[in-house]
Amino acid sequence: MFDTKIAIVLRDALPVWQKLNVTAFVTSGIVAQFPEIIGEPYRDRAGNLYNPMSIQPVIVLSADAATLSTIHRRSLERGVTTSAYVEEMFSTGHDVANRTVFAEFAPDDAKIVGIALRAEKKLVDKITKGARMHD
Repeated sequence: MFDTKIAIVLRDALPVWQKLNVTAFVTSGIVAQFPEIIGEPYRDRAGNLYNPMSIQPVIVLSADAATLSTIHRRSLERGVTTSAYVEEMFSTGHDVANRTVFAEFAPDDAKIVGIALRAEKKLVDKITKGARMHD
């Protein structure tokens, strides 16, 4: 149904609350990059209006730190823009602080805990090779 795939890869050793937090943040980056994936608002039988959501399914994967670093490197090598969340962002409290701490790292020393990408299906599969379905 879709030529593209949205994948989120989380570091497997994170506590659940951090996995959920990272998922929300990196997903928002994909929506910002591809606003066309947002459908129409939802409406229930009583007429209440709800926010529109993604028209495209999202796959959530997990990987260890080394595999996440490899996925990060592969995405950069292939020119796929991602949403990335580094470990140090857990200690910040707002957007400016997040971007400040993120800028302190380069791809070779960033402790990526979550990454999201949307690209052609086969490319996403190649980039995320080694990650597994999140359980």
